[in-house]
Parts: sequence; structure tokens; C-alpha cells
Amino acid sequence: MTKVCWPYFDPEFENLKERIHGPSCRVCIDNECCEKCTVVKVDSVQKDGLLLEAVQVLTDMDLTISKGYISSDAEWLMDVFHVRDQLGNKLRDKRLINHIQQAIGAKRKVENTGEMKTCTRKFVRAGTSSECTAIEMIAIDRPGLLSEISAVLTELKCNVVEAHAWSHNEHLACIVYISDELSDSRIDDPSRLATITDHLSLVLQASTIDNDQSGVQIHGGNAAVTHTERRLHQLLLADRDFDGPAASVCCSSSPTSMDDDEEGRKQVTVSINKCNEKGYSVVNVECKDRPKLMFDTVCTLTDMQYKVFHASIASHGSFATQEYFIRRMDGCALNTESEKERVTKCLEAAIQRRVCEGVRLELCAHDRIGLLSDITRLLREYGLAVVRADVATQGGNVKNVFYVRDISGNAVDMEIVESMKREMEPLALQVKNISPRRLNMPEKSWFSLSDLLRSQIERFSHNFISIS
Repeated sequence: MTKVCWPYFDPEFENLKERIHGPSCRVCIDNECCEKCTVVKVDSVQKDGLLLEAVQVLTDMDLTISKGYISSDAEWLMDVFHVRDQLGNKLRDKRLINHIQQAIGAKRKVENTGEMKTCTRKFVRAGTSSECTAIEMIAIDRPGLLSEISAVLTELKCNVVEAHAWSHNEHLACIVYISDELSDSRIDDPSRLATITDHLSLVLQASTIDNDQSGVQIHGGNAAVTHTERRLHQLLLADRDFDGPAASVCCSSSPTSMDDDEEGRKQVTVSINKCNEKGYSVVNVECKDRPKLMFDTVCTLTDMQYKVFHASIASHGSFATQEYFIRRMDGCALNTESEKERVTKCLEAAIQRRVCEGVRLELCAHDRIGLLSDITRLLREYGLAVVRADVATQGGNVKNVFYVRDISGNAVDMEIVESMKREMEPLALQVKNISPRRLNMPEKSWFSLSDLLRSQIERFSHNFISIS
């Protein structure tokens, strides 16, 4: 009988590279080398998307990136970030440091370290998508649209567990996580999901125009694995919000005053040049500094299929500069003027989507079915348009954050806000006036008179609409 010999493979061969060079991704957090910041260093084998992953983890923890250096040489990647928390302090919480080290580049799930809170008391938890049904919506924005969406979900016995909405250049992107009102579990019944889709589609299509891409997409528990804010960027990018009317606001998330106008506030500036020696396109971004700025730009470059090889990010007082050395996925630089123009417009839009001027309303209350519908209806009745919303529930309580503008495009009348605040008692409503001056609007008001009239008509007719 002929003896068969098989080649021998050492079971440890798979880990040989790691044993020689160390782990494929090492995260070092240093509190000693810099007096004012914590330095986060990421050394890794080259991996597509790792830069965005690292920035995403840091921004999710409400950390501010004041400086950043990214270098990719051959098969190795090195990222260095100078970070502080929202209070301007270094990172001292051991659980927070452990969470960051596990989350960046982790092949396994992050170990359960208990409930994580940032310095701003924001809860950081595993994704909501496995427990809820995710609904993605894109539409032409109009006054009261978020109120109508919330009313439909309430009528259809859906509980809103979490919701995020961005409005930019008259485009609205919204992601809502819902559960069944009675069972408090994910909705999986196909016929019921079809009913929800049909009713929401009717609401979104109420103001459609030719070639409008309004639509609803519902995902089950295995979907929505994409980071929620990244998905909002993707939805608006796909809906070409960058082709909308030119935004006239500067990139600022802090209060402004008339003195800023006199000094001349800096707008978003994006320029693209070519590095002939190395075959890179060099993208330079200058704008007002704000939280999550780096995430928004890196996210957009990644989703537009550009690879960042080197980068330098820095804050100079209230302004930020970012420089990215990029190529397309095929290894080529940006060669045509049309491609450069598109990248410029998309980056400008990505930076401006998160910027809000007007009034920030924050409401914390005990969660109940229909609460979001009631709040957004009240905002509509007081003539306030929601341009951004973030809703999250935790332990039976809900936190609603709305950025609102006056429907007519004027500065929000704070007396109206105070009247609304009294009407909402005993709910705890905090108000922050982000921009007390009159908004700089384009020649056309943000919403037309017909939009205002339609909003008022909807206010009176809302109670007569039945959803069957």
C-alpha cells in the first residue's frame, strides 16, 4: 500500500506575522508627552477604512481632536491624534481608555465594560440596530415634515427608540429606529413593514418634484451596521444635496455676535492641488473649528472612494486647517477639473450639514408612546422648522435635541420660544440661542410663503386625517 504524505502546516504559521512584528493594530494612549492633551497613537498594518474607524471611535466618545498626523508608508499605517474631552481635560478614566484601545481596529467585539458615559453624560452603547427596526428616509424638506413622520409612526403603533435627522440645502435625511408599541421588540412582519413603508412614502411624496429621489427603506435587525451619522452623510450625498443653493452660514457651532460680522467671519475654503513627485492630490480645507469636523471630512472622502495616504490636521484658535494627500482607489490622482469641483462641493456640503444657526432646544422627559409626535407638532404650530434632530432613549427616559429656525427665515422670536416652554411644562426644556442675529438668507427666503400657509393649513387639518 502506497504511503501518502501530506505537507505539514504549523498551526502557528497564521500568527507568524503578528509574532514577528507584533499585533496588526496597536493603540497606545499617552498622557505624559503632551501637557494639555492626551495623545492617541495607532500603529497598524495597512487596512482600508481604519483611519475613519479611529476618528469615529474618538468622536463617538465626545472627544475633540485638536491635532492629527496620518502617515501611510508601504504596508504600515501610523495615526497620531491629540485629543481632549468636551471640558478641555485629558483622558483619565481607565474604562474610557480601555474602550478606545479595544474599539479601534478590533477584530472581536469590544468587551462589555458596563455602561459608558462621556464627560457630557452622553451614553455610549452598542448599536441599536440589532434590537430595533431601522427606517431610512430621504426627501425634499418642508416645514412640519418631521412632525408628519412622527405622527404616522405613532398612528401605526410604533415606538421611536432613536431618531436622527439632518436638513441641508432643502434636503432631509432621517434615520429612525422603531419597536413595536406592545411588545417593545423589533418589527419583522412583512405585511406590517409594507404598511409602514406605504404610509411614510405618501408623507414624503407630498411635495415631490420631477426627478425627486424621495423614498423610504426599512431594514431588519442585521442592517444599519453602518454608523448612523456616516449613513446620514451617505444619504444626503446620494441625494446630491451639494448641488442645492449655496449655503451662506459659516462653520460654527458656538454662539456668534454682530462683532463676528464686522470682523468678517471665515467661510469654508476647499482647494485641491497636485503633488507631482508622489502622484497625490492635495486637498486643503480651512474653516471654523467645531466638534466632529475631522469625522465629517474623512467620512466623505472615504465614501467618495478616495484613499487618504497622509494628512495633517490642526486647530488655530477658533479655526481649523486640514490637509489630505489622497488618490482614487485605482491609484490615480484627481485629473479633471470636473472631478476636483465635485470633491470641493461635496466636502463643503459635508462640513455645513452639521452646522446649525437658530435655537437649540433640549428636552429630557420620561419616555412614552407619541412623545416625539407631540413635541414636533407643537414646534410646527409655533412656526418653527426643525433643521436637525437627535432623539435617544435610555432607561425609560428620552432626550430630545432639536435645532430650529423660524419658518419664514427670520431670527427666532424668543418670546414665542418662552410661550412654548410654558406650554410644555412640567417637561424640562432647555433653550440655547445659537445665533441671535437675523440669519443671512439667500435672495429667496428659506421657505416660501406658500410653505408657511400650507403649514398652517396642516395644523388645522391634522386632527381630521385618519390613517387606515
